[in-house]
Amino acid sequence: GMITRFDAADQKVKVAGEVKDFDPLQYIEKSQVRKMDLFTQYAMAAAAQAMQDSGLKSGENIEAERLGVYVGSGCGGINTISDQCFKFFESGPRHVSPFLIPMMIGNIAGGNIAIRYDAEGPNLPVVTACATSTNAIGEAFRAVRYGYADAIIAGGAEAAVNPVGVAGFANCKALTTCEDPEQACTPFDKRRSGFVMGEGAGILILEEYEHAKARGAKIYAEIVGYGNTCDAHHITAPHPEAKGAIRAFQLALEEAGIENLENEVIYINAHGTSTPLNDKTETLAIKSALGEEIARKAYISSPKSMTGQMLGAAGAVEAIASVMTLQTGVIAPTIHYEQPDEDCDLNYVPNKAVQAPVTLALSDSLGFGGHNGVVAFIKVKE
Repeated sequence: GMITRFDAADQKVKVAGEVKDFDPLQYIEKSQVRKMDLFTQYAMAAAAQAMQDSGLKSGENIEAERLGVYVGSGCGGINTISDQCFKFFESGPRHVSPFLIPMMIGNIAGGNIAIRYDAEGPNLPVVTACATSTNAIGEAFRAVRYGYADAIIAGGAEAAVNPVGVAGFANCKALTTCEDPEQACTPFDKRRSGFVMGEGAGILILEEYEHAKARGAKIYAEIVGYGNTCDAHHITAPHPEAKGAIRAFQLALEEAGIENLENEVIYINAHGTSTPLNDKTETLAIKSALGEEIARKAYISSPKSMTGQMLGAAGAVEAIASVMTLQTGVIAPTIHYEQPDEDCDLNYVPNKAVQAPVTLALSDSLGFGGHNGVVAFIKVKE
């Protein structure tokens, strides 16, 4: 929708994906809210929902030392930085908040979540731009798999829809300047012209299977593979041959141990940012990693057509969407898709959700700095 959080009259960009009607007091004590940047508030809210759903309680059905937190952010407390810099230049150093540092640092969401849930295990905030929370989930998966924790609260949060954040992304030519919310974000469409900034948080609970089963947990899906690579090419542009993204898909599939992809009903939750370069090279990566024939059979969609680009939160939110696709068989569409592009010629589930018996879900995220992350999920095998 149109930006409402601040006056965007002087901005090149007028459209964003803002979280509407958020009430932090549903999840955080009033005395703590003012000590938390908005990205941390979002993370705390998502963690509260995830932990309630999981039924995990430190000291009761999991040891504190065996519960970890891997929650990252691409930009961290950019609202706090912006506000406090304004105070500094307007009124001098004495007026800078004593909470500036513990509100702005990118690890503080993970720290606050650990404090809230007495998670004394491994705590690792990941910062890989738009791949942040996919990498956080992947690294948490490895930590649980290799015995460093029994469960990890994993994901990401972002709140960068403010004047400085929007201006910065706009001036590096990443954002669309389209002023029609119904036309601004068009992943894989020929009209795509840049991404729409979004915000929010996504948190998943990754738990060792036998531990989850023993306590009667509701298990949504099994994470079976993870790929983590870097293009080592450019600070913002993807590699033109998609080398890093291809390898990330291959690594995730290799770790998943799936030998016959032709026997799988595949859903790919694409990064799909609606930028000219990303959508073209991501399509190339999918074809190259899966093979042309299998890629054409796969269902692919971009939730960013609906949520915008949630930066450090995107991968976790999209991993949740992938898991729920396995649960329900409902594949969310890529909306606003009207004009096919010869460089993007796969099945992007245009405009309307479809039903399919998906057996393998892949979620990929590709971030500034050349970071590529892919996670693979399957239905739980009883």
